[in-house]
Amino acid sequence: MKKYQICCNCIMDTSDPHIQFDAQGRCEYCNNFEQTIAPNWTSGQKHEAELKTMAEAIKAEGKGKDFDCIIGLSGGLDSSYAAYIAKEKMGLRPLLFHVDAGWNTDQAVGNIEKLVDGLGLDLYTEVINWEEMKDLQVAFLKSGIPDQDLPQDASFFSSLYKFARQHKIKHVITGSNFSTECCREPEEWGGYLGIDTLLFNDIHRQFGKRPLETFPLKDILIYKLYYQKILGMKVHHPLNLVPFGKKDAEDELGRLFGWQRFQHKHHESRFTRFYEDYWLPRKFGFHKRRAHFSSLIMTGQMTREAALERIASPEMDEHFLKQEFEYVAHKLDLTVEELQQIFNSPNKTYRDYKNKRWMIGFGANVMRWLGLEKRYFR
Repeated sequence: MKKYQICCNCIMDTSDPHIQFDAQGRCEYCNNFEQTIAPNWTSGQKHEAELKTMAEAIKAEGKGKDFDCIIGLSGGLDSSYAAYIAKEKMGLRPLLFHVDAGWNTDQAVGNIEKLVDGLGLDLYTEVINWEEMKDLQVAFLKSGIPDQDLPQDASFFSSLYKFARQHKIKHVITGSNFSTECCREPEEWGGYLGIDTLLFNDIHRQFGKRPLETFPLKDILIYKLYYQKILGMKVHHPLNLVPFGKKDAEDELGRLFGWQRFQHKHHESRFTRFYEDYWLPRKFGFHKRRAHFSSLIMTGQMTREAALERIASPEMDEHFLKQEFEYVAHKLDLTVEELQQIFNSPNKTYRDYKNKRWMIGFGANVMRWLGLEKRYFR
């Protein structure tokens, strides 16, 4: 068994089974940040000209159209701040696009309403067929793999790209950024590299009970290659071009719009909160917070000591987590005992099912070789 080790700079550790450390005890995530990300990213400083060029190109292609870009809005910090930057700092006319997959927290809904009203923008909400969503999520839970957020991710990304293509919107603004996401969790922690329809179809074939007639499912190779490289759809990351610190951004959105901060990243979805705070750490021993906090350490927004103190205890208290377990079970039409039985079943990985991970991984490596992706993927 591998001897336990934790990075001397961040808090990534050997719960990532393939993590590598240098002679000084620094992990490969920290070294990647220092060698690949930091030299090309200055916390949003000195990028005004680049941001202006991006905005002008989007405006030029959007002339005469109702919207010049589209933004997937969850109500969380990153997408909310991206919407604010797009409208107020870039002068764009974005359509805000929200996907309701059945798990919105009231706080997320409130944040979306406040941004729509405060920014004076239009919102389109795509509501996923709940019976199909539920069937797919139960199938994934029964599959035993750690990647339990893939059904939600599929509904979000597939719906967005499908809508953008149908309405000829070529520019997508994303809240993805280096400031809070420079340390990407490894795929062993449920960080599968994208929407793999081969994996989805095999899991649903084995454990699903109803056909997915309306569920949006676009393969990553479709929206990465066909939509972007052939149809010319462009994805922009403006948060890398403006000063973007987690606390300051939360304060600014709160002051301007009454936007409310979440206790932790991804808590805008009740399922994701349950999955990351209960299911993943207790069933598999993985804490995505470890990567989230490490990103903040690398970018100077959190001390290592504060991260170690926070990771030492669950994000939510035991009574709350017990209630959430019951809520998730009932919402998925399972008894608490049935969900507990699934929880106790053997752990598996995507390798136990049909997949094209090698092809997706090759594509991710090509993006890194071309300098189009700077985060560390493994």
